[in-house]
Amino acid sequence: MFQLKGYQQRAVDVLQSFLTKCLDNDVEEAYRLALEEQELPEFEYRDYGFKQVPYVCLRIPTGGGKTVLGSYAIDVASKSLLDTETPIALWLVPSITIREQTVEALKKPSHPYRQKLDEAFKRQVLVLDIDEVTQVRPQDLENKAIVIVSTLANLRVTDTSGRKIYAYHENFEPHFAKIPANHPLISRLEKVSADDVQENGLSNSAIGKIKYSFANLLAIHRPIVIMDEAHNARTTLTFEVLQRVHPSAIIELTATPNTSKTNGSNVLFHVSASELKAEEMIKLPVMLTEHQNWQDAIQDAVITRNKLAIDAQKDADYIRPIALFQAENKSGEVTVDVLKTHLMDQLNIHEEKIAIATGNQRELDGLDLFSPNCKIEYIITIEALKEGWDCPFAYVFCSVKQVSSSKDAEQLLGRVLRMPYAKRRLIEDLNRAYAHLSTSKFSKAAQDLTDKLIAMGFEEMEVAAFLREATPGIHNPDQQDMFGAGDEELQIKPVRVSKSLVVETQSTPDLTSLSDDEKGRISMSHDSQTNTTVVRITGEVSESIEKALTKHVKNGKSTEAFKQNIRIHNQALEAEKAPSEKGIPFGSLPYLCMQEQGELDLVESEVFLHAHGWDLLDYPAELKNFSLHETSNSFSIDIDGTEVTYGISKQQNVITFNQGFLDVTEQDLIGWLDRELKQPDIVQSQMIAFLSRIVKSLLQQPNMTLTALVRNKFPLARAIRDLIRIYRKQAQKTAYQETLFGDESSVCVSDQFIYEFNPSSYPSRPPYYTGKYKFQKHYFPQGMIEDLKTSGEEYECAKVIDSLPEIKHWIRNLVRRDQSSFWLPLAHGKFYPDFICELEDGRMLVVEYKGEAYVSNDDSAEKRAVGDLWAKLSGGKCLFIMAVEQDKDGRDVRQQILHLIS
Repeated sequence: MFQLKGYQQRAVDVLQSFLTKCLDNDVEEAYRLALEEQELPEFEYRDYGFKQVPYVCLRIPTGGGKTVLGSYAIDVASKSLLDTETPIALWLVPSITIREQTVEALKKPSHPYRQKLDEAFKRQVLVLDIDEVTQVRPQDLENKAIVIVSTLANLRVTDTSGRKIYAYHENFEPHFAKIPANHPLISRLEKVSADDVQENGLSNSAIGKIKYSFANLLAIHRPIVIMDEAHNARTTLTFEVLQRVHPSAIIELTATPNTSKTNGSNVLFHVSASELKAEEMIKLPVMLTEHQNWQDAIQDAVITRNKLAIDAQKDADYIRPIALFQAENKSGEVTVDVLKTHLMDQLNIHEEKIAIATGNQRELDGLDLFSPNCKIEYIITIEALKEGWDCPFAYVFCSVKQVSSSKDAEQLLGRVLRMPYAKRRLIEDLNRAYAHLSTSKFSKAAQDLTDKLIAMGFEEMEVAAFLREATPGIHNPDQQDMFGAGDEELQIKPVRVSKSLVVETQSTPDLTSLSDDEKGRISMSHDSQTNTTVVRITGEVSESIEKALTKHVKNGKSTEAFKQNIRIHNQALEAEKAPSEKGIPFGSLPYLCMQEQGELDLVESEVFLHAHGWDLLDYPAELKNFSLHETSNSFSIDIDGTEVTYGISKQQNVITFNQGFLDVTEQDLIGWLDRELKQPDIVQSQMIAFLSRIVKSLLQQPNMTLTALVRNKFPLARAIRDLIRIYRKQAQKTAYQETLFGDESSVCVSDQFIYEFNPSSYPSRPPYYTGKYKFQKHYFPQGMIEDLKTSGEEYECAKVIDSLPEIKHWIRNLVRRDQSSFWLPLAHGKFYPDFICELEDGRMLVVEYKGEAYVSNDDSAEKRAVGDLWAKLSGGKCLFIMAVEQDKDGRDVRQQILHLIS
């Protein structure tokens, strides 16, 4: 079974949490709570006329494997929101090509998309292309999960006539026969028109009756809508079209959600490109080489590819680096034929190594590019590979046209970002992507490529950190074999993005207000072709320089782009100063360990819970004050004095099939609950016994029937899951205290379990620090400091840390970032301290800052206790402090830290 990456699993968990919250809150409040749970800033939720229909976006950058989340989203929405095992999902994609590829993947048993659906719905899955929908039978709707894949264009019309999805079709008549006359959606469905009567040979009496169309069928069953590449589909017409099918939930998947105030997406979960890099999903940095002519661009792209091929021979896995060439169309100078001829005649590349992929020439069809027997090393395209094409062997992107003139460039560049086998390679050059661009203006390509990367989901700071200039390989004319191994001239040397920023202004800027130093860093020349002034600034662009130049830049988008380029340029200069960029190591930290059956293991809740004998049968198997009211659409359960209300299945409210439950036995229900509530730390025999006791206890209540429980098995499962969670927390608290602080505690620190800060990996994500104060000692680029506000007590604490001469480097510790966060165990989770510091004397200091309102609560006491224990067990190598604005002795943060250090 396909294993999700850490950020993908978090996306699924966040979606599940949000949809579950929608059962007990209105959607806007559920959205707010979901963001709060992730410790994210609060954003406005916009319903776009869908009212209480959840409409949210998962933002995953290009190369992050976002589409697989569609299958998981169907599973989560079905069971967390709709309480059904037979959902209908409408999977919308932006193009016919992607539609064909998505259908193929969802129908293929070995593909991860289909594997997830089969696992979730016990292989009762029907996948259909939109052109196959007439195959749906009434029994399929009752017994299977159904996924229909379509382009949005099939639905997005003002006039529904002439579109198959809205057309009358007699095959659908049996589906509508069971719909009661008082169904709440009847009045809102499309009706048979006079045109329908004429086109389908119906009698006039049919006019005004429900049209037997697939769109109406979808509306009756309220599909889960998955929208792939959803940023292309946020218009008023799109919203109106989606309302026609009355979705139960809409889940967008995109790298670049719409952020406008009018049509912006409700981003529920956001992954940064840095996280993808840390998870070894994509190749970064992007090594950019600019060329003054297309011949040089092609030559150096070939040199780069072949240098990588030599490196790949030393890798444990089979990798055959591929170069993608973007040619111009027939009206251009460097057409597909011209480019291919140049590769063969001028660079001596054999024709069997070249494939052309255009609308007319499809030489990749039927080829397995991953096979060692495949000889393709170069692929020439115009735009055919821009969507849906995925071969991680693609390393080099070369465009012979101006990047700014091509909207396809960002999609083609995305093809070379994916990491082979989603695993970091041993040779560093194989962890990078390469772009060779032909440009007529110095640094123009870098600026254009910046826009492309942002359009692919990169943040500005990530572009500054991950877009670098490469020194092109220098071809020795005396070397006949330009692909020879061991040629030192072919080394690819990473260099930071140019220290000079080049901008164009409409007139000559007035520099009289600038200082002599600022004037000395600026040179200007006139471009007669465009009648503009080309301004080159060396080093940092100060506020006064920016102000002087902004007056001479075009208004509107040009000004915004100008300011963005300045921000990225300055951030790139700052990033260059970071110790992590210079390869300076950062100290390591030991985790807390314990002896378990003679072996050392990390102290985690699962471990100490197992060590101290967690047994579910030690707890009462009963749902207190359980009551079910068949006439109202809810029932309530009181767990430990807290009432939780669950709604009866929304899906069953649409069409109820009570007759299907008559043959279900008590053991059937227990078996279903066992499968639904499977827990890694509870053996099946315990779970079944516990569930049996709960079901028997419920059935002993007056007027409680097995049919009623089965009809509401999903809410029942949620209630039992909540009860088990409460019992587990009770067991965890006891086991935690015994493991860490008991008389027989075996807890320790060991060199076997060490956290090391990887200079090439700091998967931070927005919001980033944007303040004017420049931190001098943060180990990673300061523009990537996560969630540090520009004011407040925690900000002041960071400034104190940065100013202490005893501190060599410090890091803003990341929260819940899998292998890239340092943590200490808590009874019910993990503690991620705010700051990690390396002292000049080699010791490590961990700082947690607490505001006055939180310093004395139970959570702080637990964190302080485990932090002090960890520091004590380190034997003086590590220090821990819970800093406050002023401690009981009247010391401020600086004095508290200095006192501890000394």
